[in-house]
Amino acid sequence: MTNNIKNKIVVMSGKGGVGKSTVATNIATSLALKGYKTGLLDVDIHGPSIPTIFGLEGQRVVGSETGMLPLSFGDNLKIISIGFLIDDPDCAIIWRGPAKAGVIQQFINDVDWGELDYLIVDCPPGTGDEPLSVIQMLEGVTGAVIVTTPQKLAIADVRKSVNFCEKLEVPVLGVIENMSGFICTECNKTIEIFKSGGGEKMAQDMNVPFLGKIPLDPNIVDAGDSGKPFLYFYSETPTAKIMEEIIKPITENSINSSEKGEKTMKFAIPTAEGKLCQHFGHCEKFVFIEVDETTKTIISNEAIQGPAHAPGILPPWVAQQGATIILAGGMGGRAQELFAEQGIEVISGCPSEDPAEVVMDYLNGTLETGVNGCDHSHCGSH
Repeated sequence: MTNNIKNKIVVMSGKGGVGKSTVATNIATSLALKGYKTGLLDVDIHGPSIPTIFGLEGQRVVGSETGMLPLSFGDNLKIISIGFLIDDPDCAIIWRGPAKAGVIQQFINDVDWGELDYLIVDCPPGTGDEPLSVIQMLEGVTGAVIVTTPQKLAIADVRKSVNFCEKLEVPVLGVIENMSGFICTECNKTIEIFKSGGGEKMAQDMNVPFLGKIPLDPNIVDAGDSGKPFLYFYSETPTAKIMEEIIKPITENSINSSEKGEKTMKFAIPTAEGKLCQHFGHCEKFVFIEVDETTKTIISNEAIQGPAHAPGILPPWVAQQGATIILAGGMGGRAQELFAEQGIEVISGCPSEDPAEVVMDYLNGTLETGVNGCDHSHCGSH
């Protein structure tokens, strides 16, 4: 049931062992954290690792009148994997092509995804039956993300993946070079364990976008082994920030402008330690979130270091960023007046939650505001 899915992105690799599932997982997690309704479909029949990465081993899908119901992870992410259908994770799946194609067809046609902004598909490695079945059955694939490592052997197989996409008329959204160098935690020197730059050179040669390099990071290993998606639990690490920059062009290139609503609005959220800050005058950064009013989806999400706190400085600066609404915890009366003079509406008493969650609650009419903890003249009059 894919009629209500706006964007369908397949994540591919020329060979196994390059971190394709890790990349697919973090693309889906990033989109979900930004407020997009996201599905993650694991069709790696012989090596389903998605249940382990999300800590969902042993979970089972259930059926309903409308089809199989995917498992949920947080508010915006739904997941389906062959791993949810087998009783023994150590049991080898010995199926020929037609049997695998039948399961893929069942996942695509019989899963009740509901309305999704994105469906991320973790394909098996290579260019064989399974990736071909996925692309043919999905119909209207938005594009493919191809994952490689820097070695020459991996790069050779990625060229085949690019040719595969070209022959099936699937746009290549970009190539990601994974395991590209290790940054020593002691000396901060980058050690090129598997070399570096091979994926970038190949992308240039084949005239496809190069999205970036993800370094080797022990936190990624720890996250996968402990069932904690990396971007969800390690969002403040340098590698997480690299990943977010790599993922950003995927959303920019995949959402068709004709599918966006005509009206957008931009929110400013003062934050501390990644959450909405209860004391406006003590905030560390501002998160600016632009949303499509018609579809109620997040278009962009960016954290910016604001100017030094001084009387009268912040309101015009926030206005320059294009924000028209500020969602805050506590804010003094004078600060609210200064924002009003800039044409910015102030919503105070908001909870200390993830900025994207606060914005989505506001859009859905479910935002519960409390007492303005800074409702006095000297607090936050900046």
